[in-house]
Amino acid sequence: MTPIGGIELAIWEWNAEAKGSAPSLLFAHATGFHGRVFDAVIEHFPGAHVLSLDLHGHGRSGGDPITHWLDVAGEVRELLEHFGIERAHGIGHSMGGHILLQVAADAPVLLGELTLFDPVIVEPEWYESGELSFNPDEPHPTIKRRRDFANADEMFDRFKDRDPYSLYDPRVLRDYCEYGLLDKAGGEGMELACAPEIEASVYGSSRSNKGIIDAAKKVDIPVTVVRALRTNFSDFKSSPTWPGLADHLPQGSDMHRPDITHFHPFQDPADAARIIAGKQ
Repeated sequence: MTPIGGIELAIWEWNAEAKGSAPSLLFAHATGFHGRVFDAVIEHFPGAHVLSLDLHGHGRSGGDPITHWLDVAGEVRELLEHFGIERAHGIGHSMGGHILLQVAADAPVLLGELTLFDPVIVEPEWYESGELSFNPDEPHPTIKRRRDFANADEMFDRFKDRDPYSLYDPRVLRDYCEYGLLDKAGGEGMELACAPEIEASVYGSSRSNKGIIDAAKKVDIPVTVVRALRTNFSDFKSSPTWPGLADHLPQGSDMHRPDITHFHPFQDPADAARIIAGKQ
């Protein structure tokens, strides 16, 4: 745990002794998840120095509900500076992709390449229309998620046949459950490491970073944008990514994968690893 901005952030590390021998791999997860959902991807890079983040309020990291995505990006930037990271290969999924792109714009020395799986970066007009931001009086429906479980086995059994979790590789779902619960304070059983209030606040503040497209234009490093099938914005399996995003990145490339859903790294970790390795 590392103190950053008044809270403690968790970061998982593999092969610390390899740091500096090649670009580190840095993973940033989607809303409601944690850094260990990438374990099945990371195992395809034996010997590499790897860091995987628990973002604000997720996993083992602390923090109150999120009101602005720039705050999350600022925490990640400080954390990477604390660890002395330079020119890492950042791999972001969903919200994690948005955050890493902003970090790359704000602190160019930290990241040297990005692979973004369905980053939550929507058409410019979406940010301009309305003032959707964190509102505790009108929380996102995810605030009603069940938070209490006896253990990871119960969570796994509850989710394994439910959409969209049934799409996940069983290993990924198991890791999600194993690392997605914390012991209840002062009571029996376990509860979600990412409290529903945190998850709801992420969705509620999803339009907060209105400058993300302008930030993208400044990120002059190789960026691969991997876009999944797009159906409709209310479907969690649908790609939220603006199809024109790669065109606004100085070294951007677009990879459209309509054969897979927004949960690409969870559905096919080996395929995600292949893309990260540049074997397209």
